[in-house]
Amino acid sequence: MPTPNIRKPSLWTAAAATVAAGAAVYAITRRKKPELVTVSHVDLHRYAGLWYEIARLPQRFERRCTNVTAEYRPLPDGRIEVTNTCHKNSVYGPTEVAHGVARVADSETNAKLKVQFQWPFEGDYWILTLDPEYQFALVGTPNRKALWVLARKPHLSLPTLHNLVEIARQKGFPVEKLIYTEQLETNLP
Repeated sequence: MPTPNIRKPSLWTAAAATVAAGAAVYAITRRKKPELVTVSHVDLHRYAGLWYEIARLPQRFERRCTNVTAEYRPLPDGRIEVTNTCHKNSVYGPTEVAHGVARVADSETNAKLKVQFQWPFEGDYWILTLDPEYQFALVGTPNRKALWVLARKPHLSLPTLHNLVEIARQKGFPVEKLIYTEQLETNLP
């Protein structure tokens, strides 16, 4: 019985198949994340005031920060004055304060802001989730490299916190990297 004529793949065919398979895997793992959706509307006057940082993704400028707060104050020209405060190394450590200004980048919703602490650099500040009573918020950036869980009090209930973390996970944020901010108990109102 004659042997069938089976062609063995050439080295180039095998290499091309390997490259194609690698490209397919790369494309699957590098899929563009879906568009980041913000809340439909923010009343910036209700949003103004003091917020406590409950959790955050690591940020260079917040290294070793505890007892972190952010305070927002509307300005007559429509911008928002921003004052961020943190204590370095412990809740009793030296205080660092950063002053900046935010402007609305999406006047239809007021949920997308541009914040500037040093001219000419601006950063995104998107309000992704907001309690109807303005008691807690989830804020992030469209590249998903920055995320903050904020509240009007220094602590959130665990169910609320877990819900916000799950929302962030569903929006594509790497929540496994979250840092939970230590807050000084005497900050309680």
